[in-house]
Amino acid sequence: MRALEIAATGMNAQQTNLEVIANNIANINTTGYKRARAEFTDLLYQTERLPGVPNRANQNIVPEGASIGLGVKLAAIRNLHIQGELTSTGNKFDLALTNPGRGWFQVQMPDGQTLYTRDGAFNTNADGQLVTMDGNPVIPAITVPADAIDVIVNKTGQVFAQISGQTALQSIGQLQLANFVNEAGLQPLGGNLFQETDASGAPTVGVPGDVGFATIEQGYLESSNVDPVKEITEMISAQRAYEMNSKVIQAADEMAQVVSKNMG
Repeated sequence: MRALEIAATGMNAQQTNLEVIANNIANINTTGYKRARAEFTDLLYQTERLPGVPNRANQNIVPEGASIGLGVKLAAIRNLHIQGELTSTGNKFDLALTNPGRGWFQVQMPDGQTLYTRDGAFNTNADGQLVTMDGNPVIPAITVPADAIDVIVNKTGQVFAQISGQTALQSIGQLQLANFVNEAGLQPLGGNLFQETDASGAPTVGVPGDVGFATIEQGYLESSNVDPVKEITEMISAQRAYEMNSKVIQAADEMAQVVSKNMG
């Protein structure tokens, strides 16, 4: 009975949906996390009767056919790159990207590969270089002098150091951001890092505050854009859909048992 297999695809789909929701809720306090959403499409259809063809030779055209869907499948899990709220930390090395505009910090990995993140929880290593929490350098490199008593980052990404005994600020670098035509095409890798793909397109690098690029807020971090109320609502909806598909399987099984008894 096809109903059993169709309902089974529905249960699998809602199980995947619940897993995505669970990951959103688990990352509700993850800096720069972008909420994900599972998207589904219907499976192939089994055609019982074609529309638009004569029922018989030299007969009238059939106005509508009969096609039975075979269920549902996962089409994509899309990260929704919507701005999260900014949280004040007071840490001079915490940087948040904010509207208008978009952008990603660039991070150099140990193998030389460039990855991208919205997590601006930076610090300095033993050499004074600006790095992520995992110690990966920010691109372009910013090195804070050992005798600096303060660091200032303005909205356009210019980085200045106040040196002990000097009144004038010393420029120590310029932060740059990367933009992508299709942010949804970036590949999430974990560790708040994303990777360029053919779907995302190549990055366009620019200065914060330029047209289309976000500005920088020093002393702030971008919070997760997960809405707890929305996730709970989605979770209840997925649970109900799972239960309905389970009821279909139960009903189809009972109908099959009736057929077996009558044939027996």
